[in-house]
Amino acid sequence: MPAARAARTCALLALCLLGGAAQDFGPTRFICTSVPADADMCGAAVAAGGAEELRGSVLQLRETVLQQKETILSQKETIRELTAKLGRCESQSTLDAGAGEARPGGGRKQPAAGKHTLGDPSRTTQAAETLSQLGQTLQSLKTRLENLEYSRLNSSSQTNSLKDLLQSKIDDLERQVLSRVNSLEEGKGGPKNDTEERAKIESALTSLHQRISELEKGQKDSRPGDKFQLTFPLRTNYMYAKVKRSLPEMYAFTVCMWLKSSAAPGVGTPFSYAVPGQANELVLIEWGSNPMEILINDKVAKLPFVINDGKWHHICVTWTTRDGVWEAYQDGTQGGNGENLAPYHPIKPQGVLVLGQEQDTLGGGFDATQAFVGELAHFNIWDRKLTPGEVYNLATCSSKALAGNVIAWAEPHIEIFGGATKWTFEACRQVN
Repeated sequence: MPAARAARTCALLALCLLGGAAQDFGPTRFICTSVPADADMCGAAVAAGGAEELRGSVLQLRETVLQQKETILSQKETIRELTAKLGRCESQSTLDAGAGEARPGGGRKQPAAGKHTLGDPSRTTQAAETLSQLGQTLQSLKTRLENLEYSRLNSSSQTNSLKDLLQSKIDDLERQVLSRVNSLEEGKGGPKNDTEERAKIESALTSLHQRISELEKGQKDSRPGDKFQLTFPLRTNYMYAKVKRSLPEMYAFTVCMWLKSSAAPGVGTPFSYAVPGQANELVLIEWGSNPMEILINDKVAKLPFVINDGKWHHICVTWTTRDGVWEAYQDGTQGGNGENLAPYHPIKPQGVLVLGQEQDTLGGGFDATQAFVGELAHFNIWDRKLTPGEVYNLATCSSKALAGNVIAWAEPHIEIFGGATKWTFEACRQVN
């Protein structure tokens, strides 16, 4: 009787194993185990074979992990190759230099959300739009060329010859820009060609702007040396002006200027002053949706200026190192003040003063997202705090208005780069 019961038990165990198995494990063998009469025989069988099943599962999982690891390594290599290719393309096809909320040294960057990310197809579109903007700049040159009074040149033959020469240069530039845009749309052109072509276009633009500015200056020999303005038509990292003289050590200052802009978001950087070891010694900047700020030795004060309405505005900022007291004036009226802005820190001498760009390094490291877009004039700096009356005289173009005793606005003091242009100053005519 016990032998018959054992046989039946083995048979039932075999049925449990066959019914519960989900896979074919190859040749099988049956193991008879003695269990109590009232026990769950299928559960016992599973317990008996659990170790074997777990071992098989572990081996399968290990094989799956190895396969996935090989796949990931292959994908990483593919991503690395694509990243390298895209990096080479984007380094030449965009003027963007990458962004962050802030960088070491306190300079301001556009938020990363406003930048194109790696692999974004809109980078090519942006490059094409930038070159299209260059085409618009060329059109403005045409207009200026047509408005020149050639009658003041020596003879009509000289007039026609010079006009034809300048017109030919403009036509050549337009063809280069159009060719570059077409190449971008067709996906052609390598990084080397991009660099060479861009350098040629920028060089030609600069020389053409300078030549036309010389002609305009020749037509206005009788005007005072301060009756001019600078125009920065594009948000680039190569259009700027440099003040030829540096600042002395200052324990107080007043900086004033006329600005006109409708750029958004933010008008950019009207001026920046960098010294060795400190790129943000003195900076005026408006970036993104933030208010305009004044930076002194990386310390920041937010200013109440609202100027990006396409109209001329006169702004002044005064500061003294004692307690870091500052005041802000717009159109002759004080709109804000504060203290504890870089207290007891004198402005350091022997730096580089740039108009239209924010410096990341001494005299360079420009970022297109921080560039000033608009018109700027009568940039003056004093080594003292001006009175409210003196500021008002400047804002109303009074004959009593003072010129800066540290930096005075005059054409011989300004050097222009990258196609920033000079025009006749218009703001005071509008004020008066």
